[in-house]
Amino acid sequence: MGRGILRIYLGAAPGVGKTYAMLSEAHRRVERGTDCVVAFVEHHDRPRTEVMLHGLELLPRRELEYRGTVFTEMDVDAVLERAPAVALVDELAHTNVPGSRNAKRWQDVEELLRAGIDVISTVNIQHLESLGDVVESITGVRQRETVPDEVVRRADQIELVDMSPQALRRRMAHGNIYRPDKMDAALSNYFRPGNLTALRELALLWVADRVDEYLQQYRGEHNIRTTWQARERIVVGLTGGPEGRTLIRRASRMAAKGSGSEILAVYIARSDGLTSASPKELAVQRTLVEDLGGTFHHVIGDDIPAALLEFARGVNATQIVLGSSRRKTWQYIYGPGVGATVARESGPDLDVHIVTHEEVAKGRGLPMARGARLGRARIIWGWLVGVVGPVLLAVVLRSMEDAPGLANDVLLFLFLTVAAALLGGLRPALASAAVGSLLLNYWFTPPTHTLTVQDPENLVAIVIFFAVAVAVSSVVDLAARRTHQAARLRAESEILSFLAGSVLRGETALDALLERVRETFAMESVALLERSSDVEPWTCAGSVGPAPVTRPDDADVDMPVGDNMALALSGRVLPAEDRRVLGAFAAQAAVVLDRQRLVGEAEQARRLAEGNRIRTALLAAVSHDLRTPLAAIKAAVSSLRSDDVAWSDEDEAELLAGIEDGADRLDHLVGNLLDMSRLQTGTVTPLIREIDLDEVVPMALGGVPEGSVDLDIPETLPMVAVDPGLLERVVANVVENAVKYNPGQEPVAVAASALGGRVELRVVDRGRGVPDEAKERIFEPFQRYGDAPRGAGVGLGLAVSRGFAEAMGGTLDAEDTPGGGLTMVLTLTAAPGGIRAEAELPARATS
Repeated sequence: MGRGILRIYLGAAPGVGKTYAMLSEAHRRVERGTDCVVAFVEHHDRPRTEVMLHGLELLPRRELEYRGTVFTEMDVDAVLERAPAVALVDELAHTNVPGSRNAKRWQDVEELLRAGIDVISTVNIQHLESLGDVVESITGVRQRETVPDEVVRRADQIELVDMSPQALRRRMAHGNIYRPDKMDAALSNYFRPGNLTALRELALLWVADRVDEYLQQYRGEHNIRTTWQARERIVVGLTGGPEGRTLIRRASRMAAKGSGSEILAVYIARSDGLTSASPKELAVQRTLVEDLGGTFHHVIGDDIPAALLEFARGVNATQIVLGSSRRKTWQYIYGPGVGATVARESGPDLDVHIVTHEEVAKGRGLPMARGARLGRARIIWGWLVGVVGPVLLAVVLRSMEDAPGLANDVLLFLFLTVAAALLGGLRPALASAAVGSLLLNYWFTPPTHTLTVQDPENLVAIVIFFAVAVAVSSVVDLAARRTHQAARLRAESEILSFLAGSVLRGETALDALLERVRETFAMESVALLERSSDVEPWTCAGSVGPAPVTRPDDADVDMPVGDNMALALSGRVLPAEDRRVLGAFAAQAAVVLDRQRLVGEAEQARRLAEGNRIRTALLAAVSHDLRTPLAAIKAAVSSLRSDDVAWSDEDEAELLAGIEDGADRLDHLVGNLLDMSRLQTGTVTPLIREIDLDEVVPMALGGVPEGSVDLDIPETLPMVAVDPGLLERVVANVVENAVKYNPGQEPVAVAASALGGRVELRVVDRGRGVPDEAKERIFEPFQRYGDAPRGAGVGLGLAVSRGFAEAMGGTLDAEDTPGGGLTMVLTLTAAPGGIRAEAELPARATS
């Protein structure tokens, strides 16, 4: 049974109409006779969406009880048993209730697809895992429910459900998205026009990238080499010279003129060595282009203009940016240059920009210093000079009335042979020597018009001519071969230097390394395959390019890495001389894969160790600190229930007060433990809004004795962007801690001040202070300083306070109080003037 087809409706925000579009598609399919069922659709009490469910078959949901509440989730087993042709599954990024078949709904969808069931689903752009930080910076809300980008990218069809921010806000104002009691808060926070515009742009760009992948795949499948100008892509040709930075910046300015433009910088190292590139300069240029949002590519090609055009057409580029040649005027005798050649052969689909720079005509060195394997054009010219040249020379010499003599004739023919060797190498030179010898013998050596030589001196001259021609051509060809080897070794050394640098830098991006392999060897796809033993099937640890192979036997080139790992390349067969560099790439790929796994294992081990430390400390706290108030409560209750003693009203009141005090202490300890667990699991979600400090701080002082705190909050203080509830907990913990350690001669000072875009709240006590080496340790969980009594708490107050402060974007630090004591400094963000998002929208309402 084949895999099912996944269709996803992608939206920029809740309410754009994804579920409505999905249900409309279901009705169309049902009308065509398709077996379509609703596996899970949430209408959120929206009338128009609810109406669309009429006429569709709804499968029963599975009920799950969690923390005393009954929830409903999609019943995967029921869908598999029903086995429809198409299943509608809403909210792809939804997290299932604990106890469900899978942790995430997208995993449920994967099961349905593997069973051959087509699935139509919905997801919002903010739920894509890679965009979490971006969305948080835009909206101030961290999305807890996410779906891996690869899951969405693998979808067979992705349709963007788009709506302008103004239309979406009007839809919400009409009550078509949320209930009236939530409407105002949503419009003034998450659904602000700026937020919606940014989210819409994210969705459009993400879908554009996905469409571009489809386009590249289609062009590759149909072998389309011409450029389709669907999107501006600017290729910058780099030589490793100092002009590269100018070219990159110019290309960046060109890209900035059009939204969505891309910059691709490419350095082409070829066997006939166009430049003597500086690895240091190339590294600087790579960093520059990546800082400007572009990508850097390293390609090996025998012909620089052809390789550059091939790369540009392969990435569907629309423009090429090249620098004016650094060659001096006389050096143009060796050819028109890369810029002129690329401009001539680019065709109508590629625009070529030649950019001037400070290094123009300052020289690039002699061609022989660059080294070369003889190209096709030079070989053709070598044959023409070596074969046609002697014939033309013989005709010219025979037409002259005053012949220069046999010795000069030999020198002239020898010149043509040397020229043929310099241009075309050994074979054209040997042919020139043979043709020249025959022409000298037939036309210029008595008796003429015969192939016999009468004078022994003439015979010696012809033999010496042929020997010198062969020797010169052999030396020239050997030099060309040695130069080619040196150029190739230089290219290999650059690649090996890159690999060594990646090892030293600790780079762990396997996909980037495989992409480098694909570009270096001009392959279609590269895959790193592994298996646990010789009898186990191969699995793909990483791949780039379309349709990577799943077995080394299916690849055009495979490079084993140990017994159970191989690097498989598809596209063409590599010559044997390339396998040495490929082996280095394969070894590095194995190292990167091992490093990734070791990093993951180390992180897992760190989390386990941290969890064990927290659990150990928690057990210690429970075994003593929580039992102390319980013991006091039990003792007081046992005394009150005793029939042996007649307690007076005053005694009973004292015992009841002790019970109440113990219960308060117990509640405080349990509250801190719960807060710390929330911080450890990352479930603290601040509800940020603008507020005055004098609205929160006085409320936080209710737990301290009257007169123990001196409060100073100026009326001119700017508002702060905080979560009022969390801020109250932070201030209460810090102030109570300060009062506890304050000797009592003078009250604890709580003062606020503004500094730039920050507001500082300082809690000053006159206690014995804390040494510098212990100032950070007091913020760690389950830590007490000095001789604090065991019954005073579990050492979580300051740890929880710092965690809450950082969750609100602030800081909490300890400083020495001048004259003795400790000052706790709480730094908060001053309100920018606009209302921030108050809360993350409910999970059921954000899909």
